[in-house]
Amino acid sequence: MTLEGKRIAVTGAFGSLGAAVVLAARAAGAEVAAIDHAATAPAALSEAHVHAIGSVDLGDAGAAQRAIDAAASALGGLDALVNIAGTFRWQKLEDGDLDTWDLLYRVNLRTAAAASKAALPHLRKSSAGRIVNVGANAASKAGAGMGAYAASKAGVARLTEALAEELKDTRITVNAVLPSILDTAPNRADMPDADFDRWVKPAQLADVILFLMSDHAAAVTGALLPVVGRV
Repeated sequence: MTLEGKRIAVTGAFGSLGAAVVLAARAAGAEVAAIDHAATAPAALSEAHVHAIGSVDLGDAGAAQRAIDAAASALGGLDALVNIAGTFRWQKLEDGDLDTWDLLYRVNLRTAAAASKAALPHLRKSSAGRIVNVGANAASKAGAGMGAYAASKAGVARLTEALAEELKDTRITVNAVLPSILDTAPNRADMPDADFDRWVKPAQLADVILFLMSDHAAAVTGALLPVVGRV
């Protein structure tokens, strides 16, 4: 898979999946801007000569615009946006906090909407613009304690579909990946008795995201692609 010459912005880029996508994109020849709410990028991203933009609240439209504009300026334009910024909370409605619903909406859905809106003027200048969102397979049917998370990620799916329709007469495609459980250190700590080999590795999901950004996926838009491993 080659992304030679592509200019890519990745949100949530300092986390496990974000870093995997950034490093895979760099290895495929892309120039990458890594955007995150955290202040400091992992050392691996600095070593990969990635343009890091930290301390960004992507839920704020103005902050999202400034970060995306800075990314496009640093890269000389923008060909793709990967919306990875997100978080997870488990709680039942009866004994939970409604503020959690607002938090997950803001971090999982509003960030994707704000970053996409900010990126569109730049992507319209690209010969092959791409937006790839990270949803969740769990959003198709919520289990106990998953209401707020599943609702926010279902919103990501609907955003993907709607934006793909809005842009279908342009050269911009919009797709989403729907992972199951990612094999990350926090997930292993939360579920120590699970069979980790059944989970999706961040590098495996990164490969799918890279495909959706590539020229090979030019005919794919509005897709919600499950990436579930053997869960």
